[in-house]
Amino acid sequence: MEFFEYYLKQEISTLILLVAVFLSRKIVSKLVKRYATASQIIEKRTNLVIKYINILITILASITLILIWGVQTKDIFITISSITTVIGVAMFAQWSILSNITSGIILFFSFPFKIGDSILIHDKDFPEEGEIEDIGAFHVTLKSNTGEFVIYPNNLFFQKGISIIKKPTINNNEFTD
Repeated sequence: MEFFEYYLKQEISTLILLVAVFLSRKIVSKLVKRYATASQIIEKRTNLVIKYINILITILASITLILIWGVQTKDIFITISSITTVIGVAMFAQWSILSNITSGIILFFSFPFKIGDSILIHDKDFPEEGEIEDIGAFHVTLKSNTGEFVIYPNNLFFQKGISIIKKPTINNNEFTD
């Protein structure tokens, strides 16, 4: 019983943090879904962005929880810097994965094109024209005029010029909890 009395402040803070995390996840989810509905973005992309934001909220909550329970700040920074170094070295070898995920999130919020748009990719060596079939976390799938599927990494859409030839006529998406 002494444990509960001695750590009452930390227990209450932890409870408040857990409620805040739960509420922030719900609120962010609703805001992103409202934004996606207004922008006519497909549910699959919306859920992916919500997943990324929830991971960020969880990481921030974990760090806050560690601070609430009194772990020394210098110990946290040493641990985080060690983990960041290992992840940084691993990501340096896999920089394109991180680049494609980041590009996918930017494409979600800036959405210069949507599924169903016909686009022309201005690549001097391999120009490609086709209709966007899917926009994923790592790549965009095009269906060319000859019927073949061409996969482009998301980060190339920020390196190449893109012309939108035609927009889709109707694209209604309903989002529910």
